[in-house]
Amino acid sequence: MGINLDMKSHLSQTFSIVAVDPTTGICGAAVASKFPAVGQVVPYVRASVGAFCTQHQHNPIWGDKALDLLDCGLLPEEVLASLLRDDPNSAKRQLALIDMKGQTATRNPIGADPSGLWWGSMSGKFYTCQGNTLVGPSVIIAMANAYESSKELLPGRLMAALVAGDQAGGDHRGRLAAALRVASASVEVIALDIDESNNMNDTGSNQKDILFILGKAMSGAPIII
Repeated sequence: MGINLDMKSHLSQTFSIVAVDPTTGICGAAVASKFPAVGQVVPYVRASVGAFCTQHQHNPIWGDKALDLLDCGLLPEEVLASLLRDDPNSAKRQLALIDMKGQTATRNPIGADPSGLWWGSMSGKFYTCQGNTLVGPSVIIAMANAYESSKELLPGRLMAALVAGDQAGGDHRGRLAAALRVASASVEVIALDIDESNNMNDTGSNQKDILFILGKAMSGAPIII
């Protein structure tokens, strides 16, 4: 599915995780948000290279570019520095990048509007969690704890992190969409997207539990590489 040009100028206020398993060679990214079709503009993965998320004032063009630079041998920190060097909107970007060694780099949107309540990130062994427009730091902390404590393979651990973030309050505006991207040398990219209609009230009280649906789909699909 192509990217709607109108989506490029919006703020993808969201929470996400990028991670790799150097032992199995799997890399992945997962994201949840009140932003529609968030899987089209935030998460990017490439087999044997790594995973990347561009959010808040996202720039989908950077998806392939970040992974290209990583594939050329740049460190994650060098990749983000290159992307942001001449960017007039750098203070609005939230970025996360991980290579297949588990080396990470993040940038947070220091110029985000205060109405977003909270933004931040947390990195650990072979992963990093990040988010904006959140109810508070408990969301990122819950994601990190869930990822580290899960005994599943990487796709299941990514799902555990998303569910934990949602249960900790997640995006303070509610739920609308979620997405998962996984890749390995044997399977180029597996993509799973759940997106609800915008014809819901803003409180989300009539929406289905997006993360529950995604979790059920994951558990019943042959998606573990």
